Amino acid sequence: MNANFFNQIAQLDFTGNLQLTIAKGNDSNLIVSVLLNNEGCRDNAKNLIPPLTFNATPQEFDEGFFEQIITPVQKASGLMVDMEAFMKQLEEAKKNSAMEKEKADKHKKEQEAKDKKIKDGMAKADELEKDGKFRDAWMKVPDITEFPEKADEIRKRKSELSEKFSTPSLFGAE
Repeated sequence: MNANFFNQIAQLDFTGNLQLTIAKGNDSNLIVSVLLNNEGCRDNAKNLIPPLTFNATPQEFDEGFFEQIITPVQKASGLMVDMEAFMKQLEEAKKNSAMEKEKADKHKKEQEAKDKKIKDGMAKADELEKDGKFRDAWMKVPDITEFPEKADEIRKRKSELSEKFSTPSLFGAE
């Protein structure tokens, strides 16, 4: 027995997984369900595409099965490929939209303002430290809760300053 079933499947032009389900029906008929699934397509609308279902005798399937499925399979495959291309273009348009650019610019400006604030606070603390005002310098170091991303740097700076004003000397400052 020589069948060309898989050669005909290979000749179908589709992208994804072609799932065939074959069940025995009444009166020696077969029920064949054909479903194309493309995991590369992220659009959930692909799940609304119903499977093709046929109920026929084995002889009828041998004579016309592939003629019946070729067009619907190719259309479903093309649709899913187009949906994925659409989703990619949609994401690209979103990235390039004025609102997204505005949001990115706003975030950048906020970050620059935070960086300036911490830099100014550290500079003021350095000035006061040079003048020997360690407690005042410690107070000018920015708060960790405002700048959690710089927590290590702030802790280190505050501990350096607190060491200078918290160690009393019997003979005064050296």
